[in-house]
Amino acid sequence: MAIERPFNLYHYDRRSTREVMVGPVGIGADNPIRVQSMITTNTLDTESSVSEVLQLADAGCEIVRITAPSRRHAANLEHIASSVRSEGCKVPLVADIHFKPDAAIEAAKWVEKVRVNPGNYADKKKFMVRDYTDAEYAEELERIREQFSPLVKLCKERGVAMRIGTNHGSLSDRIMNRYGDTPGGMVESALEFARIARDLDYHDFVFSMKASNPKVMIGAYRLLVSALDEEGPDWNYPMHVGVTEAGDGEDGRIKSAIGIGSLLNDGVGDTVRVSLTEEAVCEVPVAKNLVSICSSQNEIEKFEVNMENVPLDPFNYNRRRTEKICVQGVDIGGKETVRVFTTQKKFDAVSHKLKDMGDFQPEIIKESSGLVEIDPRDQNAVDGINKSQESIPVGVIDHIDLPVIPAYRLLASRIKEQHPIVLKDTLFPSDDPNLIFETTLLKAASNIGSLLCDGIGDAILVQGEEAPGQSLRLSYNILQAAGVRIFKTDYVACPSCGRTLFDLQETTAKIRAATGHLKGVRIAVMGCIVNGPGEMADADFGYVGGAPEKINLYVGKEPVKFNIPQDEAVERLIDLIKEHDSWVDPPDQNDAITEKKIEDKSAVGSI
Repeated sequence: MAIERPFNLYHYDRRSTREVMVGPVGIGADNPIRVQSMITTNTLDTESSVSEVLQLADAGCEIVRITAPSRRHAANLEHIASSVRSEGCKVPLVADIHFKPDAAIEAAKWVEKVRVNPGNYADKKKFMVRDYTDAEYAEELERIREQFSPLVKLCKERGVAMRIGTNHGSLSDRIMNRYGDTPGGMVESALEFARIARDLDYHDFVFSMKASNPKVMIGAYRLLVSALDEEGPDWNYPMHVGVTEAGDGEDGRIKSAIGIGSLLNDGVGDTVRVSLTEEAVCEVPVAKNLVSICSSQNEIEKFEVNMENVPLDPFNYNRRRTEKICVQGVDIGGKETVRVFTTQKKFDAVSHKLKDMGDFQPEIIKESSGLVEIDPRDQNAVDGINKSQESIPVGVIDHIDLPVIPAYRLLASRIKEQHPIVLKDTLFPSDDPNLIFETTLLKAASNIGSLLCDGIGDAILVQGEEAPGQSLRLSYNILQAAGVRIFKTDYVACPSCGRTLFDLQETTAKIRAATGHLKGVRIAVMGCIVNGPGEMADADFGYVGGAPEKINLYVGKEPVKFNIPQDEAVERLIDLIKEHDSWVDPPDQNDAITEKKIEDKSAVGSI
């Protein structure tokens, strides 16, 4: 596998790709980063499907995806497409295919693009442990070629584009047994299908490497870009970028911003989808906002830098080594958890109600912490830090003309590793109460979260949010989404689509209400089995739609309870958690009410 750096660490350069046309919409090359989403309606319901497509198009969605789980669903795309076009809407339609090659062939007759998942398309996924010989592996690949080639030929003939979309949660048994549940396995899964397409002289495809874990997703995309560069200049295919099963509300937005924003800031990504467990139309403004934020942050002159001193491994998460120091009675650096800074002004505003703030506690006050802030381009300032015999917290000084991410990478590359680094979401602190919180959230998550996933950062300071309580909540939620400090129940929840076998939003809310006090427990809520078992690799427990109004419960990847009536399933999930000694009783009702108030946006924002 190639190991060259897939992007410039310090200067924004959008990855150069060929153009792939999806109907009238171009992806890659000099086109803007396209925003897409996916309808949640049953594909057999023509009227509702058309209505949702039109709603998404009106919201600014540039490409709309529709699930086609069977040939019957795929055939109805003819009527959906016809009705959408009769309304004067030209938004390209994409058929989402997983298990059924015959559905893909049918869908390609009616839509502008087909998405295939290599782990599910004509491949085996039974979580079997098996050592494949080279001959057996080659035999499997030949079988896939026979199944996949007819679709490629039809798409080439009709001018239909394709997305070869690998999901971390649905790698085939063949890939899992040879490469493991790794970014490398995700890349090879996609390349196998790409080689078949190229052998047939078909090039109208894009790649994606989706995962619910931002670190895995970021590493997979970087590895893919590096592998394509090694293959040659004509492997310059565009990228569709997204975090799958991100969840809902602030958590879903933060996790999406970390994964998507990290890649966009490094110039990787030509079309995006923010996958939220909410109405599909809610995804579009978030995606547009995120694209705008990541684009505007990179409009800056380049600066001289030594490219040899690399402060991170772009493919594998390794936390930067520092020495542990004690600041205001709190240990930071070394192997300590990532800490939360705040300012004296914000601390004073909440000091009288710390007991009511639950887990969202300020840990270190900036002004009295000994934090040293420098411009990482300033050699004298860097030398001053490196001459210090004692380890000290270091950050980037405010009000300089550098984007946050390259500024902190440069800092990490120039100061000695002994010094802990304090990350900031912005170098321009705000005291404006009228800023849009979602924009502040997306910027903070994409900047701080990206650096944390790079392994840089021992503490964080959110400066872009004026409200003290809200800035603290945002800080902790970024740490949780980046997977560096788990302080509450963690949920992996997929977005709704036409395959979903229950009301995801309602069910996720019920599960949160029942289990939200289980700190450190990770629960997956999946609408169907397409990605369910695989995306639950990191989850402790899973709640998965197995059939209409029937739920299967998992422990890790293993299904343990089957066909549970939906109205009983949440209670049965609680029983399962108790069986595995992961349950604690919820806090006193009065405490629960207090915590709920603290998590409410309006309540925290007014602190």
